Amino acid sequence: MEKKKTGQCPVSKKCGGCQYIDMPYAEQLKKKQRQVEALLKGFGKVRPIIGMEEPANYRNKVHAVFAFQKGRGIVSGIYQEKSHRVVPVEECLLEDRKAGEIIRSVRELAKSFKYKAFDEDSGYGLLRHVLVRVGHATGEIMVVLVLGSPILPSKKNFVNELCKLHPEITTILVNVNNKKTSMVLGEKEQVIYGKGYIEDVLCGKRFKISAKSFYQVNAVQTETLYKKAVEYAGLTGKETVVDAYCGIGTISLAAAEKAKKVIGVELNKDAVRDAVTNAKSNHIKNADFYLNDAGRFLTQMADAGEKVDVVFLDPPRSGSTEEFLDALLRMKPKRVVYISCNPETLARDLRYLTGKSAYKVAEMTPVDMFPFTEHVEVACCLQRVTGKAGGRQDLQ
Repeated sequence: MEKKKTGQCPVSKKCGGCQYIDMPYAEQLKKKQRQVEALLKGFGKVRPIIGMEEPANYRNKVHAVFAFQKGRGIVSGIYQEKSHRVVPVEECLLEDRKAGEIIRSVRELAKSFKYKAFDEDSGYGLLRHVLVRVGHATGEIMVVLVLGSPILPSKKNFVNELCKLHPEITTILVNVNNKKTSMVLGEKEQVIYGKGYIEDVLCGKRFKISAKSFYQVNAVQTETLYKKAVEYAGLTGKETVVDAYCGIGTISLAAAEKAKKVIGVELNKDAVRDAVTNAKSNHIKNADFYLNDAGRFLTQMADAGEKVDVVFLDPPRSGSTEEFLDALLRMKPKRVVYISCNPETLARDLRYLTGKSAYKVAEMTPVDMFPFTEHVEVACCLQRVTGKAGGRQDLQ
């Protein structure tokens, strides 16, 4: 697993995305293990981190911002960390190589088609962002052209030229974002080539992925992480399971074949639509999906006196909410499997759950989802402690 030093990326200092770019991979893993243990070992056993055999070019979702720069013309790249200045990028160690090639082709075609890059200050221009999603197992590729206005001149010719250069592209969409916002995608979307979505296979299940759906960017490690999460759930086929922040249903469907019933809840309507489709296409009938805030949904279940055996939660970097954790404690599931992309907010939420003496941490496993960066994911298994009651401990 030892990797030689990569040689510094020419834009790493301006970009700021790869904090560990010149650190040997084995050292990166040791550093992340120490980071997780420092934050979490007081709660329970931390197992050794699971790294990647091939840690480069793992990102299957690649986003490039387009801009005009004097002397260079139209450029594509990434926002400099904590700014909206565009750093031109030709090649990225983290990103899928084919996605990078497609973005470079879009940039060169934009020049020949005389498309202007969108200017955030003036609001003028056409091409704002390009998003490429690649199915790791299927090889299907989606290209999303994010425009400042709804009309793409010479649309058919542009599509023909791009697909001639990259016949592996299976669908192309135009997304319109003409607002002054840091969000990449706007509300309006039009399919201009193909079926409008891609599919991928994860944990033996086939998933539909649309432009706005959340899907983990590292498919190899996602499979490792989710298998560990389902293992921690200890399912026997008799359990009712809640999958909070369920996205397109990846964990839900992985758990469904081993549970009696799975209830998924998600706030992104596109993701919920995909989750329902994914359950049908995988012939899974014991998984239902609801469009709702996870905290509100669990509170409603607790108020109704409903019982569940296992709760999966995979919240954003900000962690879970006090409303959700309070409802969780009221419902008293036997096991809680917490998947965290931020060990600091995981530590905060574990203090809340274990401080009430309702749960203890059985085990935690870090998984390196984002090599060359400081980020690390953790799968954590909590078990209910019966016959004890603790005092209130607020989230900090």
